[in-house]
Amino acid sequence: MKISAIVFRFRFLIHAAIFLLAFNTPWDRWLRLDMDASGSTWLLLSTWLARNHWLSFSGATIALLIFGALCALIAALLRTAGSAFIGFSTVQSLSMHGDRVVAAGPYRFVRNPLYLGIIVMTFSLALLMPPSGAIFSIVCVILFELALIAGEEPFLTEKLGQSYLEYRARVPRLIPALSPQIPPSDAQADWRAAFLGETFFWGFFLTWLIVGWRYNALLMAQGVLISLGLSLVVRAILPRK
Repeated sequence: MKISAIVFRFRFLIHAAIFLLAFNTPWDRWLRLDMDASGSTWLLLSTWLARNHWLSFSGATIALLIFGALCALIAALLRTAGSAFIGFSTVQSLSMHGDRVVAAGPYRFVRNPLYLGIIVMTFSLALLMPPSGAIFSIVCVILFELALIAGEEPFLTEKLGQSYLEYRARVPRLIPALSPQIPPSDAQADWRAAFLGETFFWGFFLTWLIVGWRYNALLMAQGVLISLGLSLVVRAILPRK
């Protein structure tokens, strides 16, 4: 549990390190890969779809734009709904919490909507990365979220006992059920703090909507950095309960 607790404490920095490496892809230089590989995955996939006559190049570019924006929106919704019901302070805490089983909102469909949101967002963010960085980020993020879950589940079982075991047996871990798997609890949602706390995810979605039509991965990456900076400011000033 010590190792899991340490990893959990630095999860934000680990996510940041994964994405930073994925955008910079230092292994491309070390392995002396073709410089064309440094272009965005968005461009690569659009070209591939056009060459295989699945879509025209412009059609493929637009289709991937819609895919990226949709993934960003789903991620923002998952993160916001999850944060609203367990609380902004819990989401941002550097230690694990096991006060109660939250059987409300998205937690009736999936046990880990926050981690699922990060995975879905990564598929959107990967379109802006070089191809090798996209693969690296998707694989690393999925494995890291699974590692976090594997560290949390024994902790929650120890803290909450039978109530958590029953919840765990009925609600899927990461792939949401199509209908609620448990009755709703009386948990109250704090939507204002949740929206503000997930500023980065909403900023990322707005980047797709506002800048995406220019089909410039570098410009959108700058929008991601702006969203990140704004979210850090918002989180610093939000009161923690």
